[in-house]
Amino acid sequence: MSDPVYAVLGGGCFWCLDAVLRDMKGVKSVIPGYAGGHTTNPTYEQVCTDTTGHAEVVKVIFDPEIMSYDDLLRIFFTMHNPTTLNRQGDDIGTQYRSCIFYTNDVQQQSALTIKKEIEEADIWGNPLVTEITPLSTFWPAEEKHLNYYNNNPQTGYCAAVIAPKVVKMRKLFAERYR
Repeated sequence: MSDPVYAVLGGGCFWCLDAVLRDMKGVKSVIPGYAGGHTTNPTYEQVCTDTTGHAEVVKVIFDPEIMSYDDLLRIFFTMHNPTTLNRQGDDIGTQYRSCIFYTNDVQQQSALTIKKEIEEADIWGNPLVTEITPLSTFWPAEEKHLNYYNNNPQTGYCAAVIAPKVVKMRKLFAERYR
């Protein structure tokens, strides 16, 4: 078995990404956090002001022998709308932008290739706006954001926004779930 590696992805609210990816085969852990901004050690409240430059992201630690980086990106491009600039549904602001933060040249090339693949397949009917940029620093989110959906399933946001997304992804990628 190979050593786990990680990807840092932003596709709107990090609670949604966490909820969808957490139980997939090959995913070792999902850590919500912040990346891409200029504020050191930002808080959720700061990021929500849309003044830090950070996006809500998840750090996905995965085993590439079970879940390849390319397949993880294909799932990522399916689970959120990568054509809306700085928004996902009713969540609006640069903190909700679609973004991939790569850690090496291989991840960068894969991200560019998969983005082009998705654009050419015209899955979304509009051009993709997903940023592909180098990761400078990943800042873990506060503990209350870890596994948020499973810990707070009855909250309005979880029931109205996250639950339908989880159901959709479990149906689309049933073979990928534990």
